[in-house]
Amino acid sequence: QVQLVESGGGLVQPGGSLRLSCAASGSIFSTSAMGWYRQAPGKERELVAIITSLGNTDYGDSLKGRFTISRDNAKNTVYLQMNSLKPEDTAVYYCRLFPSSWGQGTQVTVSS
Repeated sequence: QVQLVESGGGLVQPGGSLRLSCAASGSIFSTSAMGWYRQAPGKERELVAIITSLGNTDYGDSLKGRFTISRDNAKNTVYLQMNSLKPEDTAVYYCRLFPSSWGQGTQVTVSS
């Protein structure tokens, strides 16, 4: 089965930037869509961004323009560049390999 290993989370000040990485094991990465989701305390998990096998992208509401998803198929890795971070971006961020594989999640905390 596919394993997804996330890294890059941590504490950042409002207005700062952070880049998350998700490295996938397995042989189907290059032909599968990938995504980032997040879940804040007491809230439902929500879509952050999706990138298809062809490199097409889609973003959740209010995130396009601040967040950028990208992938490097040679490295079996998907990235999420987060800029102009706000306290409301604080959440656990999850990597997803469509349709049914998830990473363990990495905590992002935006606070002064």
